Amino acid sequence: QVQLVESGGGLVQPGGSLRLSCVVSSSIFNNYRRMSWYRQAPGKQRDLVASISVNDVTNYADSVKGRFTISRDNAKSTVYLQMNSLKPEDTAVYYCNVVTVVGALNYWGQGTQVTVSS
Repeated sequence: QVQLVESGGGLVQPGGSLRLSCVVSSSIFNNYRRMSWYRQAPGKQRDLVASISVNDVTNYADSVKGRFTISRDNAKSTVYLQMNSLKPEDTAVYYCNVVTVVGALNYWGQGTQVTVSS
């Protein structure tokens, strides 16, 4: 049963924008403690990009502050990552992650590729 479905990745030129979406199963979305976006470049570890807590506290990696914005739409059970002023070093597979309140369960999406290149 697929519970987190990501979309919105693609190829974009430096300076461009993309918006990633992650549709979360309602049973998980209604029980989340924190929703996050991570990314993993080839040969590197998976790193936190941005997170939003159940009380709307957001957190960003220093490398994306001022360029990326995490948000959620409760009606659509979706978390977004708006990415502006993209740089080649933003190239990676981006993963959606949800940690629940009950049980502290950890869910991951399948990943979506973002490539920033001219």
